[in-house]
Amino acid sequence: MAPAADRAGYWGPPTSTLEWCEENYAVSHYIAEFWNTVSNLIFILPPLYGAIQSYKDGLEKRYLAAYLSLTAVGLGSWCFHMTLKYEMQLLDELPMIYTCCVFVYCLYECFKYKNTVNYPLLCILIGYSFVVSIIYLKLKEPIFHQIMYGTLVSVVVMRSVYIVLWVYPWLRGLGYTSLTVFLMGFFLWNVDNIFCDKLRAVRDKMPPVVGAVTQFHAWWHILTGLGSYLHILLSLYTRTLFLKYRPKVKFIFGIWPVLLVEPPKKH
Repeated sequence: MAPAADRAGYWGPPTSTLEWCEENYAVSHYIAEFWNTVSNLIFILPPLYGAIQSYKDGLEKRYLAAYLSLTAVGLGSWCFHMTLKYEMQLLDELPMIYTCCVFVYCLYECFKYKNTVNYPLLCILIGYSFVVSIIYLKLKEPIFHQIMYGTLVSVVVMRSVYIVLWVYPWLRGLGYTSLTVFLMGFFLWNVDNIFCDKLRAVRDKMPPVVGAVTQFHAWWHILTGLGSYLHILLSLYTRTLFLKYRPKVKFIFGIWPVLLVEPPKKH
């Protein structure tokens, strides 16, 4: 990870166990990592819209939870990258675990009758979240968090692949797009970590706005935010198809996908 930058800022010296490759306080005195902060808007605004739409459509509350938990990740990440304080880092990292648990529950309950609760799975996911949180608070080891998060993502991916291969093959486009976008973000996250010194050297020779394009941790936010949002659409599309609703994807301004769900036709 990158060493602390020379610039001092509003929030004082970093106390987080991680720092990223963006130069601290290079854009604003009040935001430690400007681009890594504002890129979290993709985690905040679209899921908020999705939550409102799900509420209007009368969909199951677990999908409301999926959208709002993704927004919570965005807000936590915003606070972390804005301040680089350890407490704000926890607001970013722990909700990633909780949100992924919500995704797992939604995806594995897609083919159950309405108004049923899988208490064993719920207890397992709550227990997983609790144990990971306690161990991480004690260890303060980012690699542990990354492994636990990666495990949950793998569970989500395996279930998604099963659905688009053998249950609803016509959803392959949505499923594979979600996965590809997420993996692109993960690739850039690694590039940002491994080649930080070279990226900083390149940015020094570029105009600030052009150099912003090389902030690959910000791209990680954008791509994983989009991939996670598309995953909720996939999960919700699968669920509403099973319940005999009539889901359809609509593009706002011809760009951003949202899912509109009509109730089953009455015979």
